[in-house]
Amino acid sequence: MNTDKGSDMSNKAKIREEAKKLNPIDDLMFRTMAEDKNFCEEILRVFLSDPRLSVLESTSQYAGTNLQGRSVILDAKCILGDGRETDIEVQKANDTNHQRRVRYNGASLTTNLTDPGAKFQNIPDVCVVFISRFDLFSGNRSLYHVDRVIRETGKVVDNGFEEVYVNAKVKDGSEVAELMEVFVDDAAYNSKFPVTSGSKRRYKETEEGQQVMCEIMEKIAQEERNEGRIEFQMQLMIELLPEDM
Repeated sequence: MNTDKGSDMSNKAKIREEAKKLNPIDDLMFRTMAEDKNFCEEILRVFLSDPRLSVLESTSQYAGTNLQGRSVILDAKCILGDGRETDIEVQKANDTNHQRRVRYNGASLTTNLTDPGAKFQNIPDVCVVFISRFDLFSGNRSLYHVDRVIRETGKVVDNGFEEVYVNAKVKDGSEVAELMEVFVDDAAYNSKFPVTSGSKRRYKETEEGQQVMCEIMEKIAQEERNEGRIEFQMQLMIELLPEDM
């Protein structure tokens, strides 16, 4: 009995230590911060180059299904003031075809938001913002917009779907790069981004915030144990923790 109690205390200590390493680029912290629409509004104003952009509503871990019933969980879904529906995703590892992931998420979100029988002109505009540690296109830019272009004429055409890729690898002195430093650097805070910096500081440095993160991580660990995975596996947090730790 004492052994079990000691093991439980040891696990809690491990969780607390791992929670301190989290940053906004980590899935768990990002989803927690994205519950605040003001955070989403602040970062989207930078990523979408629109200082007047407004977020009417944000939903963390938005769940939807496609036509075949396969579920998709978005890190954060926002409704913008101009009516656009926006999916924000964070990703650390370059371990899959992320362009197809963006395409899938955008299609799933469009399907979930469109009423049966809706006219095509009423299909909502959808934007996917993909935030990563790595430079997906290796173009040495912190921000990429991917457009639909007519090959024969070079004309850009719009079908209501927008793709924006942001990365933390390229340090080009831009406002995007400054914000991404706050996302990935433990000690980085910036008064230009008060909501992001304040929220990050809360979850990393205050007792209240650390307790929130620990409770979430403990819940994940308990769910894994309930599924029959008896050992506490910290690798469950690989997707949630910095790669360079």
